[in-house]
Amino acid sequence: MENKTRNDEIYRLPIITYKMVSIQNYSVKPLVDYFEQLLKLSEKEIQLVETLFKPRLYRKKQFVLQEGDQCNHMNFILRGCLRMYKIDEKGIIHIIQFPVKNWWSVDIGSFHGRKASTLNIDALEDTIVFQISYEDLINLYTMAPVFDRIFRVLMENSYVSLQNRLLQMISSTADERYESFLENYPDLANRLSQVQISAYLGITPEFLSRLRNKRVKS
Repeated sequence: MENKTRNDEIYRLPIITYKMVSIQNYSVKPLVDYFEQLLKLSEKEIQLVETLFKPRLYRKKQFVLQEGDQCNHMNFILRGCLRMYKIDEKGIIHIIQFPVKNWWSVDIGSFHGRKASTLNIDALEDTIVFQISYEDLINLYTMAPVFDRIFRVLMENSYVSLQNRLLQMISSTADERYESFLENYPDLANRLSQVQISAYLGITPEFLSRLRNKRVKS
Protein backbone atom coordinates (compact mmCIF):
# COMPACT_ATOMS: atom_id res chain seq x y z
CA MET A 1 0.00 0.00 0.00
CA GLU A 2 1.25 3.45 -0.86
CA ASN A 3 2.54 5.36 2.14
CA LYS A 4 1.28 8.86 1.41
CA THR A 5 2.49 11.68 3.70
CA ARG A 6 0.99 15.04 4.52
CA ASN A 7 3.60 16.74 2.34
CA ASP A 8 2.56 14.53 -0.58
CA GLU A 9 -0.92 15.99 -0.25
CA ILE A 10 0.22 19.58 0.03
CA TYR A 11 2.75 19.30 -2.78
CA ARG A 12 0.45 17.51 -5.20
CA LEU A 13 0.61 19.23 -8.57
CA PRO A 14 -2.46 19.61 -10.77
CA ILE A 15 -2.65 16.87 -13.39
CA ILE A 16 -5.23 18.47 -15.68
CA THR A 17 -4.63 21.31 -18.06
CA TYR A 18 -4.39 24.95 -17.08
CA LYS A 19 -7.63 26.06 -18.70
CA MET A 20 -9.60 23.18 -17.18
CA VAL A 21 -8.14 23.20 -13.68
CA SER A 22 -10.01 24.69 -10.76
CA ILE A 23 -7.89 27.47 -9.39
CA GLN A 24 -8.44 26.04 -5.91
CA ASN A 25 -6.47 22.93 -6.88
CA TYR A 26 -3.17 24.70 -7.33
CA SER A 27 -0.39 23.44 -5.08
CA VAL A 28 1.37 25.73 -2.61
CA LYS A 29 4.65 23.92 -3.28
CA PRO A 30 6.23 26.74 -5.37
CA LEU A 31 5.43 29.21 -2.59
CA VAL A 32 6.75 26.90 0.14
CA ASP A 33 9.91 26.28 -1.89
CA TYR A 34 10.30 30.03 -2.27
CA PHE A 35 10.00 30.63 1.48
CA GLU A 36 12.39 27.78 2.25
CA GLN A 37 15.11 29.48 0.22
CA LEU A 38 15.18 31.86 3.19
CA LEU A 39 14.21 29.69 6.18
CA LYS A 40 13.14 26.07 6.65
CA LEU A 41 9.44 25.68 7.52
CA SER A 42 7.88 23.18 9.90
CA GLU A 43 4.87 21.06 8.97
CA LYS A 44 2.61 23.41 10.94
CA GLU A 45 4.03 26.44 9.13
CA ILE A 46 3.49 24.77 5.74
CA GLN A 47 -0.12 24.11 6.73
CA LEU A 48 -0.54 27.81 7.54
CA VAL A 49 0.71 28.69 4.05
CA GLU A 50 -1.82 26.27 2.59
CA THR A 51 -4.62 27.79 4.67
CA LEU A 52 -3.91 31.51 4.43
CA PHE A 53 -2.59 31.96 0.88
CA LYS A 54 -5.42 31.76 -1.66
CA PRO A 55 -4.89 31.03 -5.37
CA ARG A 56 -6.51 33.45 -7.79
CA LEU A 57 -6.58 33.85 -11.55
CA TYR A 58 -6.48 37.32 -13.13
CA ARG A 59 -7.39 37.39 -16.79
CA LYS A 60 -5.37 39.49 -19.24
CA LYS A 61 -6.13 43.24 -18.77
CA GLN A 62 -7.94 42.60 -15.45
CA PHE A 63 -7.04 44.94 -12.61
CA VAL A 64 -5.40 43.56 -9.47
CA LEU A 65 -5.39 47.03 -7.93
CA GLN A 66 -6.63 50.44 -9.08
CA GLU A 67 -5.40 53.85 -8.00
CA GLY A 68 -7.59 55.18 -5.18
CA ASP A 69 -8.41 51.73 -3.81
CA GLN A 70 -6.73 50.31 -0.72
CA CYS A 71 -4.24 47.54 -1.43
CA ASN A 72 -5.56 44.64 0.64
CA HIS A 73 -3.47 41.73 -0.65
CA MET A 74 0.11 40.71 -1.29
CA ASN A 75 0.45 38.67 -4.48
CA PHE A 76 3.01 35.95 -5.21
CA ILE A 77 3.06 35.29 -8.96
CA LEU A 78 2.85 31.61 -9.87
CA ARG A 79 2.62 32.17 -13.63
CA GLY A 80 1.95 35.05 -16.01
CA CYS A 81 2.95 38.69 -15.80
CA LEU A 82 1.55 41.76 -14.06
CA ARG A 83 2.26 45.44 -14.59
CA MET A 84 2.63 48.03 -11.80
CA TYR A 85 2.31 51.60 -13.03
CA LYS A 86 1.32 55.20 -12.48
CA ILE A 87 -0.59 57.44 -14.90
CA ASP A 88 0.47 61.08 -14.70
CA GLU A 89 -1.68 64.19 -15.22
CA LYS A 90 -0.93 64.12 -18.95
CA GLY A 91 -2.21 60.57 -19.24
CA ILE A 92 1.27 59.12 -19.74
CA ILE A 93 1.86 55.65 -18.26
CA HIS A 94 5.01 55.16 -16.19
CA ILE A 95 5.68 51.45 -15.58
CA ILE A 96 7.51 50.72 -12.35
CA GLN A 97 7.73 46.95 -12.47
CA PHE A 98 6.74 43.82 -14.41
CA PRO A 99 6.17 41.23 -11.63
CA VAL A 100 6.64 37.74 -13.13
CA LYS A 101 6.95 34.17 -11.83
CA ASN A 102 8.27 33.98 -8.26
CA TRP A 103 8.02 37.76 -7.79
CA TRP A 104 5.76 39.64 -5.38
CA SER A 105 3.39 42.42 -6.34
CA VAL A 106 1.97 44.86 -3.80
CA ASP A 107 1.70 48.61 -3.25
CA ILE A 108 3.71 48.51 -0.04
CA GLY A 109 2.68 51.99 1.12
CA SER A 110 -1.03 51.31 0.65
CA PHE A 111 -0.87 47.78 2.06
CA HIS A 112 1.02 48.58 5.26
CA GLY A 113 -0.26 52.17 5.65
CA ARG A 114 -3.91 51.09 5.21
CA LYS A 115 -4.51 53.99 2.81
CA ALA A 116 -5.55 54.56 -0.80
CA SER A 117 -3.12 53.38 -3.45
CA THR A 118 -1.39 55.78 -5.82
CA LEU A 119 -0.57 52.93 -8.22
CA ASN A 120 -2.32 50.56 -10.60
CA ILE A 121 -1.59 46.87 -11.05
CA ASP A 122 -3.10 44.89 -13.93
CA ALA A 123 -2.46 41.63 -15.77
CA LEU A 124 -0.57 41.70 -19.07
CA GLU A 125 -1.23 37.97 -19.46
CA ASP A 126 -3.58 35.52 -17.76
CA THR A 127 -1.86 35.38 -14.37
CA ILE A 128 -2.18 33.06 -11.39
CA VAL A 129 -1.16 34.37 -7.97
CA PHE A 130 -1.22 33.22 -4.37
CA GLN A 131 -2.74 36.03 -2.30
CA ILE A 132 -2.69 36.78 1.39
CA SER A 133 -4.81 39.54 2.92
CA TYR A 134 -3.44 42.17 5.30
CA GLU A 135 -5.39 40.66 8.21
CA ASP A 136 -4.19 37.12 7.46
CA LEU A 137 -0.59 38.30 7.16
CA ILE A 138 -0.77 39.91 10.61
CA ASN A 139 -2.30 36.68 11.98
CA LEU A 140 0.44 34.68 10.26
CA TYR A 141 3.13 36.73 12.02
CA THR A 142 1.48 35.94 15.39
CA MET A 143 0.92 32.24 14.73
CA ALA A 144 4.34 31.61 13.16
CA PRO A 145 7.05 34.21 13.92
CA VAL A 146 9.29 32.69 11.24
CA PHE A 147 7.19 34.54 8.67
CA ASP A 148 7.85 37.83 10.44
CA ARG A 149 11.54 37.25 9.70
CA ILE A 150 10.90 36.01 6.15
CA PHE A 151 8.76 39.00 5.18
CA ARG A 152 11.18 41.42 6.78
CA VAL A 153 13.87 40.08 4.44
CA LEU A 154 11.47 40.30 1.49
CA MET A 155 10.63 43.92 2.31
CA GLU A 156 14.33 44.77 2.63
CA ASN A 157 15.01 43.16 -0.74
CA SER A 158 12.08 45.04 -2.26
CA TYR A 159 13.35 48.35 -0.88
CA VAL A 160 16.81 47.72 -2.31
CA SER A 161 15.31 46.80 -5.68
CA LEU A 162 13.17 49.94 -5.83
CA GLN A 163 16.13 52.07 -4.73
CA ASN A 164 18.26 50.61 -7.52
CA ARG A 165 15.44 51.20 -10.00
CA LEU A 166 15.21 54.86 -8.94
CA LEU A 167 18.98 55.34 -9.20
CA GLN A 168 18.95 53.71 -12.60
CA MET A 169 16.23 56.04 -13.89
CA ILE A 170 18.08 59.19 -12.80
CA SER A 171 21.67 58.21 -13.59
CA SER A 172 21.75 55.68 -16.45
CA THR A 173 21.56 56.06 -20.19
CA ALA A 174 18.71 54.53 -22.19
CA ASP A 175 21.19 51.94 -23.49
CA GLU A 176 22.10 50.95 -19.93
CA ARG A 177 18.46 50.80 -18.83
CA TYR A 178 17.58 48.54 -21.77
CA GLU A 179 20.55 46.29 -20.98
CA SER A 180 19.36 46.05 -17.36
CA PHE A 181 15.80 45.26 -18.53
CA LEU A 182 17.11 42.34 -20.60
CA GLU A 183 19.07 41.06 -17.59
CA ASN A 184 16.17 41.37 -15.13
CA TYR A 185 13.46 40.13 -17.52
CA PRO A 186 15.19 37.70 -19.90
CA ASP A 187 11.89 36.10 -20.95
CA LEU A 188 9.86 39.27 -21.41
CA ALA A 189 11.51 40.98 -24.36
CA ASN A 190 9.50 38.80 -26.76
CA ARG A 191 6.33 38.68 -24.63
CA LEU A 192 5.75 42.41 -24.15
CA SER A 193 4.94 45.08 -26.71
CA GLN A 194 7.40 47.79 -27.65
CA VAL A 195 5.03 50.30 -26.02
CA GLN A 196 5.13 48.43 -22.67
CA ILE A 197 8.91 48.13 -22.63
CA SER A 198 9.48 51.75 -23.64
CA ALA A 199 7.11 52.93 -20.86
CA TYR A 200 9.23 50.96 -18.38
CA LEU A 201 12.47 52.42 -19.74
CA GLY A 202 11.15 56.00 -19.83
CA ILE A 203 11.72 56.44 -23.58
CA THR A 204 9.55 56.55 -26.68
CA PRO A 205 8.76 53.38 -28.69
CA GLU A 206 10.60 54.93 -31.65
CA PHE A 207 13.75 55.39 -29.58
CA LEU A 208 13.48 51.82 -28.31
CA SER A 209 13.27 50.65 -31.92
CA ARG A 210 16.51 52.51 -32.69
CA LEU A 211 18.17 50.93 -29.63
CA ARG A 212 17.16 47.47 -30.80
CA ASN A 213 18.39 48.10 -34.35
CA LYS A 214 21.68 49.35 -32.96
CA ARG A 215 22.11 46.14 -30.91
CA VAL A 216 21.35 43.98 -33.95
CA LYS A 217 23.98 45.77 -36.06
CA SER A 218 26.69 45.75 -33.35
